[in-house]
Order: sequence, then C-alpha cells, then structure tokens
Amino acid sequence: MATISGYDSASIGVLFSSLNSGSQTTGLMGGGSSDLLGINYIDYATIRSGSYFKLLNAFYSKNGDGDGVKKSTVSSSTSTSKDDAKVLTAEKSAASALKASAEKLTKTGRDSVFEKVTTKDKDGNETTDYDKDAIYKAVSSFVDDYNRLVEKASDSKTSTILRAGRSMVNYTRANANLLSKIGITADHNQKLTIDKETFQKADMDTVKSLFQTRGSYGQQIQTQASFIESYAKNESLRSNTYARTGRYTYNHNTGDLYSSFM
Repeated sequence: MATISGYDSASIGVLFSSLNSGSQTTGLMGGGSSDLLGINYIDYATIRSGSYFKLLNAFYSKNGDGDGVKKSTVSSSTSTSKDDAKVLTAEKSAASALKASAEKLTKTGRDSVFEKVTTKDKDGNETTDYDKDAIYKAVSSFVDDYNRLVEKASDSKTSTILRAGRSMVNYTRANANLLSKIGITADHNQKLTIDKETFQKADMDTVKSLFQTRGSYGQQIQTQASFIESYAKNESLRSNTYARTGRYTYNHNTGDLYSSFM
C-alpha cells in the first residue's frame, strides 16, 4: 500500500482511533493530552499539518482518481441551480409583484376593483358606475409587473421558469384582440403597453371579462406568476458554494463542501 509522510495502513487506524482516546481533561487548554471535547492535541497538530488529507488522498488514489477524491461518491448526487442567487431573487420578486397585481384585478365581491360605486354630481344626482380611474391604475400596475417578470424570466436558465414565462406570452397572444380593444398591445419583445385614452373609452365589461371570468386571461397570468415564484424559491434554496480552486460553482453537495476545506 502507498505510504505518505511515514504513515502506512496500520498508521491510519492509530491516527483515527486516537480521536476518541483522550482521557486527561483538565481544562480547555490545560494539563493533559486532550481537551474537554475529547480532541487529542497530537492528532490536532497532525490535522493542521495536512497529514490526514494526505492519508485520505492515498486511500482514494487506489480508485484511480488523481485528485485523491472518489468522484463517483461526491459528484454523482450533486444537484445544481443554473441561475445564481441574484437572478433567482429578482425572478421571485417580479413574480410576487405580478401575482399581487393580478390578484387585485381577479378578486371578486365587495373588495373588487370592478365593484361599481355611486357618486353624486353638484346637483345631487346619483350615478352608479365603474371607477375607471381605479381600474386603470390597477391594470397599469399589472402591465408594469407583467413586463418586469417577462424580462426576468427571459434571463433565466431554469427550464421551469422559462416554460412558465413562455406560457404567459402565449396567453397574451391568445387574448391579443380583446387586449387591443382596451388599449393594451405587445411589442416585438413581448412587452405590453397601455394607452390610457383608449382604455378610458373602452367597455369596462370587456376589461372585467379579461380578468374575472372563469379561466380568464388575468387568472392564467396569475397562475403562471405563482409557478415562477415557487420555482425561483425552490431553486434559491439550493445553496451555491465556492470550490477549493476559488471558482464559484452551483454545487451544494455535502461532499463538495467538505472537499473545499481540504
């Protein structure tokens, strides 16, 4: 068997068994060969000198790995995130914002933005109608948040996020005619614009149908935004690490974490 720094196979057993053999515990750093944690100072010095790492290299080198680490046990289960933390945070934030703005438009009942309100003119005459200013403000926020998420999703390398982003674009294309009737159009980058004058003149029932009917455009976009938020959150939980070469990787396998310290 290969030996390093004077250690052979018999030495390995002595080195590792000695970790639990300390008996004199007269304080954290005092008196005996071991401290309160049972760490033998001779072994500690050996660890600091690098001998343990050399012994591990000698052991694993029998498997043909020149780096001394058995790749089949370290890399095979490594999971990776193709997007870094900064990108995922931006995607999650954009998705959360769009989900919230879509929810405001899809909400029904007394808290709905489409709930008609009664107003009085200067002569005391009452009129009940949609609050077009409030609806425009909500739809305009939706458009802004939609554009932001489309941009962030298009920068993603995560397949599930890209797929959800494409679904959003496809739903927009499928509803292009109705959207144009209320002043919303898409450019060649799939970004939306809203014309306020056209919107204010539009039939608010048409606007409502785009967001509040069953399976509506707004509901579909809200669903995809929720998916992207969830996908980005799951990806961000997969920790990124630095390799021992100093390169930034997306590996978060425990073996890789330990190898980076050796």
